Amino acid sequence: MESQVQKRVLIDRANKKIGQFYYSFGYLGDWRREMGAVEDELGNYEIIKEGEAEILMHSSNTVFFNKAQVYNRDMSIAVLRTFIDKQKEEHDAYLSKKKKPLNKIPNGKSSEPVTLDGSSSAIEDEKTNGATAEKANEGIEVQHTQYDGEAKYIPDREETTASEECINIPLRGKQEPKAPKVLEALAASGLRALRYAREVEGIGKVIALDNDKASIEACNRNIKFNGSVTCSKVEAYLADARVYMLTHQKEFDVVDLDPYGSPSVFLDSAVQSVADGGILMCTATDMAVLCGNNGEVCHSKYGSYPVKGKYCHEMALRILLACIESHANRYKRYIVPIISVYMDFYVRVFVRIFTSASAIKDTPLKLSYVYQCVGCDSFHLQSLGRTICKDNSVKSAPGYGPVVPQECNDCGKRFNMGGPIWSAPIHDKQWINSILANVKAMKERYPAYEKISAVLTTISEELHNVPLFVSLHSLCSTLKCTSPPAVVFRSAVINAGFQISGSHVNPLGLKTDAPMDVIWDIMRCWVKNHPVKAQPQDNSGTVILAKEPKLQANFARAAASLSKAKVKKEVRYLPNPERHWGPKVKAGRQITSKHSSLLGPDIVTKSLGKEAETEEVREVEQDEQTANSIQEGPATKRQKTSITVTTDC
Repeated sequence: MESQVQKRVLIDRANKKIGQFYYSFGYLGDWRREMGAVEDELGNYEIIKEGEAEILMHSSNTVFFNKAQVYNRDMSIAVLRTFIDKQKEEHDAYLSKKKKPLNKIPNGKSSEPVTLDGSSSAIEDEKTNGATAEKANEGIEVQHTQYDGEAKYIPDREETTASEECINIPLRGKQEPKAPKVLEALAASGLRALRYAREVEGIGKVIALDNDKASIEACNRNIKFNGSVTCSKVEAYLADARVYMLTHQKEFDVVDLDPYGSPSVFLDSAVQSVADGGILMCTATDMAVLCGNNGEVCHSKYGSYPVKGKYCHEMALRILLACIESHANRYKRYIVPIISVYMDFYVRVFVRIFTSASAIKDTPLKLSYVYQCVGCDSFHLQSLGRTICKDNSVKSAPGYGPVVPQECNDCGKRFNMGGPIWSAPIHDKQWINSILANVKAMKERYPAYEKISAVLTTISEELHNVPLFVSLHSLCSTLKCTSPPAVVFRSAVINAGFQISGSHVNPLGLKTDAPMDVIWDIMRCWVKNHPVKAQPQDNSGTVILAKEPKLQANFARAAASLSKAKVKKEVRYLPNPERHWGPKVKAGRQITSKHSSLLGPDIVTKSLGKEAETEEVREVEQDEQTANSIQEGPATKRQKTSITVTTDC
């Protein structure tokens, strides 16, 4: 009885949705015809609501949908809203700059003010002086001694600046920036595209792609189901995302890649389809590969070799960023990370893409190899490149090395080497603060507000210029000692003159700029006050504790030992909202009993029950057909015989 009521409610809501759609376009006759077909078509569908969008999902596993990805979609919407705000700010700065006289005068030539109405003399000056300006100031330079994640752009005469390319307006152009065009390369049900269209103010056209016919049919059905707003903004196409992106280069302000598994095959075309200053959003769910269980597979897909460590999930983020940078550099482009997050069972990065032949020379400064000791938690980074200042010019050179000897200075064991990884900052602090402010101001519009606000709060307190982290529990496991309270260890690091923070990747992770010998000295001082049992002489912990500390740790409580969120008692690490919250079965695969750990026994039993009922119906139909054929068989044969005899006569 209850299922019949739910089905009736679903059909009534669908009729109402369809009626609103056709009424808005004046097709009342089509509405009546559609209503007659709804009863038959929607029997096996379920309405799923997320945010302001609703989709129809069939009971079979023909189109992929994962409820757990609500975190992913909410975070993407928050970034997209902030991007539109930043785009307007860059546009206003562009206009104010164009209204002022040009400050740089190449070759001593006079400059004229360049305004929005665009005087011809100013435009001609730019054309005639382009070649000379290229030599004086080629491309976009990032001036630094060590990459700090904040690019300082110096515009040239030949290429437009990053902000200009992001805004995409000519000198005689519009007073308002154009609405950003979005591409969802792997749409499935189209829920993400529908939420973008309905929830993000100021968004332009949203293109949803998929190479699966059933997914595109579902996407088109859901577009109509959500009314005229989505029908006017969202378009779905059956196409290979790689080919589509290659044939639409620099056309989209936002490209969203969220594949089932690795995104590696899409990256080369994706970095070409993003407009200058646009955003690439990319998800990778093949965590077993990225975290070191299949190192050779990771190298073949991402061009980097992972090493196993407590920081493996952050390393996965940095491997993905290095891979995207590598693909972008082939087309004289480079990335600037906005935010990079690890959540649940996947990593997701948001990067802006710019074009500059000179800026890509700084890429080796942002990449490093990792040396991980096999006996203890010590790790060291080896930069790929360095800069040389000579005659008022900055040149690139290979990095010095090696940074470690053959054996670890702390425990005497050898090192495993991995990488290259992205060792520059993976977040932009200003963007993080803006995204977090937007989320808190519109919390009623985010279904997963508690989770994404907790993640963003933790990220905002991270040390952004420190790659990877150490685990306090892992350090104590190596020494076989009791673990000091996190506040005590943090205080000792701060009192030693270094910085320390938590990590959004791991609740037990500690990011610090203190070198490993300082960290081990602090632990030696702790063990002196809290002795451990004797261990074998060849044990790594025994070797470490055998050395006298050079630094006398001060464990007095430091004022900055607690984060602001911890002081305010804000939740930073939330448990899963329900059981079996994680990856789901790929679309098209038959659900069996082995999927209980992913979906839960109830869903598996329900699915298997439906399949059993379907199989039973098929058997009944086959039996009826067989019985009918037996009854009709002799008559048919006599008729054929009769025809044959007649023909012979």
